[in-house]
Amino acid sequence: MANTNKWGVVAEFDSAAAIYTAAEKTTAQGYTHVDAYTPFPVHGLDRALRQGPSHLGWIVVCCGITGICLAQLMMYWMNAVDYPIWVSGKEPYAWPSTIPITFELMVLLSGLGAVFGMFGLNKLPRLHHPIFQHATFWRATDDRFFLAVEAKDPKFDSAQTTRFLESIGGKNVAIVED
Repeated sequence: MANTNKWGVVAEFDSAAAIYTAAEKTTAQGYTHVDAYTPFPVHGLDRALRQGPSHLGWIVVCCGITGICLAQLMMYWMNAVDYPIWVSGKEPYAWPSTIPITFELMVLLSGLGAVFGMFGLNKLPRLHHPIFQHATFWRATDDRFFLAVEAKDPKFDSAQTTRFLESIGGKNVAIVED
């Protein structure tokens, strides 16, 4: 039962071990739209939350291959078709001489793909997030760990989810409005 004016329920935990255990229990209970906010990376937390691998690598690879193809096409067109010049008896389009520019364009497009792909996958820029309304969420960058169950989760029920997060050790459990 999803409620449209609620974003979700957020619970605070004291340690990395506590958030890891809570994440395992929450996903084992059947919740699927769960996220954790921690002051430092917690090893294995992504597996406990049952998050799949990032698709950013594929975006970067595709942009790199596009850079290689565009560089080769551009230099072939410029050197062999549009304005061929024979220098030192070499053909106008000599593949080994194109390697530096090909490498540079591959790196450029891969870097741009990584930056803009990360923005797109993370749905950025987003200047405000509903979770910021939680009273103690500011401590997520200091010394506290937070687990959030979003209202779009098919199993979400504000009262039941709140009780569940309290039962697994969550403190300052609060419903966050959208």
